Parts: sequence; structure tokens; C-alpha cells
Amino acid sequence: MSGVQDSLEIKFRLIDGSDIGPKSFPAAASVATLKESILSQWPKEKENAPRTVKDVKIISAGKILENNKTVGECRSALCDVPGGITTMHVVISLPPQEKEKKATSNLKQNKCACIKIGGIVTNDDTPVEIRMGGQRRS
Repeated sequence: MSGVQDSLEIKFRLIDGSDIGPKSFPAAASVATLKESILSQWPKEKENAPRTVKDVKIISAGKILENNKTVGECRSALCDVPGGITTMHVVISLPPQEKEKKATSNLKQNKCACIKIGGIVTNDDTPVEIRMGGQRRS
């Protein structure tokens, strides 16, 4: 017995730890087919839902799976457990304009200002010594 299965039970782990599946996929199914399944089963209440297959990356055994590969080509020896469920991780890529919006909204405004003091004089015209950051200034 070679340990090769005709289909695999796969569940998809999302970034927040929740799962989609498990669901059975034939070994001949492409990674693109897995992504389409993820899109159709994506929980409606979750933010940052993928819009297209291009927004979804699937990671299995530490590798990002390519769309043109089949499930059979991508599985590792660990997946050949009869009756076992394979967990694949799902990462969502934001489109470039959304990345820019998010980065812009996260930028902090520089609210620091520097001023130069020409000289401080008391009422009796004696200079005042000013200490800033432990350094002596006058």
C-alpha cells in the first residue's frame, strides 16, 4: 500500500484561529479550486474578506501553494494519514490601494516642535541659566 489517497480532508485555518471546513477534496483538485472554496465559504461576519482568488494565499507545511499545482502534488508525507484532516493556513493579501489607506491612517503626526530662545532676562537684567536634558545652556 503506497499511502496515496484519492481525496484529502482539509480544513483552512484563518488568521484569527477560526476554521473553514473540513471538506473533502480530490487529489486532482487544483490549489485555485481550494481558494475558490475558501471564497465561497468565507464567514460573512469577518472583516477583510478576500474579493478574488488572487487575494488568498494558502500555506501548507510551511510553503505557499501555487495555483497551478494539485492537492496531490502539494501534500507532504504527514498528510498521508488515513482518515486524517490536513490543516492549511490562509493568509489574505489586501489590494495595494487598501494597503496604502491602512498605512496612511496608521501614520502618527509629528506633534513635536522646537523653539529657539534668544535669551531670558529677569527684571533686574541678570541672565538666567537654563538647563535642558542635563546640559548647561545660557
